[in-house]
Amino acid sequence: MLRIQRSANGEVVFTLSGQMDEQDIAELEALIKSEAKGRHIILDLKDLTVVGRDAISFLGRCEGDSMTLKNCAGYVREWITRSRGER
Repeated sequence: MLRIQRSANGEVVFTLSGQMDEQDIAELEALIKSEAKGRHIILDLKDLTVVGRDAISFLGRCEGDSMTLKNCAGYVREWITRSRGER
């Protein structure tokens, strides 16, 4: 189960807690798309505990779309970097 908490102060921060699966990705994508164009989005991953291949792909796309991944665990960062090299 993934918990998503939104806060904003000039930029939008989505703090993610728990496990991220395919259903959570769809929900988070919808939340991101609902934000006003031009607002900087930060995904705070400090409490994200489990991610799978789909989540890694999604996070990599987010970063490619100029979103910031904050408090990204080392293994998640490495996995994102490796998955980019595979493309």
